[in-house]
Amino acid sequence: MDKAFIKGLRLLETLATSEVPRGVTDLATELKFTKSNVHRLLVTLQEQGYVRQLPPYSTYELTTKMWELGNHVVRRMDLTKVARPAMTKLAEITGETVHLSVLDDTDVIYLDKIESAHHIRAHTSVGSRAPAFTVATGKAMLAQMPDSYLERFQPHLKHYTDTTRTTVEELKQDIELVRQQGYAAVLHGEWRDGIAAVACAVLGRSGELVGAIGMSGPDSRIKRKQLKQFSVDVMEAARTIGIALGYSDHR
Repeated sequence: MDKAFIKGLRLLETLATSEVPRGVTDLATELKFTKSNVHRLLVTLQEQGYVRQLPPYSTYELTTKMWELGNHVVRRMDLTKVARPAMTKLAEITGETVHLSVLDDTDVIYLDKIESAHHIRAHTSVGSRAPAFTVATGKAMLAQMPDSYLERFQPHLKHYTDTTRTTVEELKQDIELVRQQGYAAVLHGEWRDGIAAVACAVLGRSGELVGAIGMSGPDSRIKRKQLKQFSVDVMEAARTIGIALGYSDHR
């Protein structure tokens, strides 16, 4: 067990439950730490943006960073709950695996999943990650980001399959097509061989990106024509989730 880490967490909890800013001596007394230990922890937390020092530079309080992190967790929990009915309906319509994903820097994280009833299906697991530039839900979400965001993929562009995009220029072309169509389609697996998929971004109350919903299955079963047909259902599912989150098409 990392004792310094535990002490830092206890310090954060104490500041979070305090009604007023706290001083080093005050905190040291309550936590039974040395003053030098408390000061060192506060400096580290301040450098990382979790704590700020107040004039005349004798007391400390939390910034909103903890709230921001907690808000991300709550939003994900809310998104999963709100999205379930639309996911279920999409799974029934398509008969394929349905995913709910969020964007985390250069990856997607799979928040929820409804498995296809077919014996041959796309294999992923809730909580796992995939390179965002290679999967349909990732491309759908990247289409909501500025072009400059795509530059961060430069160090990560590599072949996973024969169809993986390996230059930022190729990725930009894909993303532009997503913006034109309103959905992202992967005809042949760019992360895992033999997977076809279609996805659409989910927007929140203010039109902000909150995630993406998509369906996927083997490209031996799902051809271009089926993806085009399923794209209508996927976009409707994304729209339904967005409306449930407070988004309005008319804003």
